[in-house]
Amino acid sequence: MSTTIERLEGEARERLIRWIRHRMDEFGITLPALAQSLESDRKEEQAVAYRDAWGNTWNGRGELPEWLQRAVAAGQSIEHFRCGESA
Repeated sequence: MSTTIERLEGEARERLIRWIRHRMDEFGITLPALAQSLESDRKEEQAVAYRDAWGNTWNGRGELPEWLQRAVAAGQSIEHFRCGESA
């Protein structure tokens, strides 16, 4: 899966990179901080095994969270909420 920036070519790509760097400078975002944030987001996404449409999540360990208990009690299959690769 390629990212938007990888699909851009030539001058358009360079302009986008300059714009991103300018915004990072403007808001005091360093490359190490950005990398750490992206890694943290990636790990958090990997930890999620179940998710609903309202953004509630569960890693699949321990007791069912209340949002999932209610859905199952209402007749919904727990598998409906399973996330792709965490399955």
